[in-house]
Amino acid sequence: MSTVAQDVASVDITTTEPTGSMQLVSFHLADEVYGIEITKVREIILMCDITQVPQTPHYVKGLINLRSTVIPVIDLRARFGLTESDLTSESRIMVVNVGNKTVGIIVDGVDEVLRISSDQIAPAPPTVASVGNEYLNGLVKLDDALLILLDIDNLLGEEGTEALETVMAEA
Repeated sequence: MSTVAQDVASVDITTTEPTGSMQLVSFHLADEVYGIEITKVREIILMCDITQVPQTPHYVKGLINLRSTVIPVIDLRARFGLTESDLTSESRIMVVNVGNKTVGIIVDGVDEVLRISSDQIAPAPPTVASVGNEYLNGLVKLDDALLILLDIDNLLGEEGTEALETVMAEA
């Protein structure tokens, strides 16, 4: 298990956060750094065999069997319309809770667990080029960069939820 995965697994997410702070799991995709609230991340796993399902949207890569639970997997690069790249030893599947569903998302690599305060979060500008504004909770100002804070619940939208339900029905 990678260091970050161990960090995520060992963080006690039931503890009360100080007012105005949150913990994020940061990851990278293409040349950008993204973050998801740690409470949405169930676990981070190494890449494994993904069973493809025919007639699904291009960003739904298929299904994995994670400890006897079938989980749909989405390629976040494809979902965002980024160019696809080969998987590397850094590539991971982040297993996240989206609404009442568990979904795997393929990312280029997981970086670290961050604790941020609410004053580090800036609202997303209306003209965000690389990611649709509906996917964003804001931008996090770090010392040397900006982190794109994703709204994982809105990431799939209605179309994506329907696609996942279709994939799961065929499983």
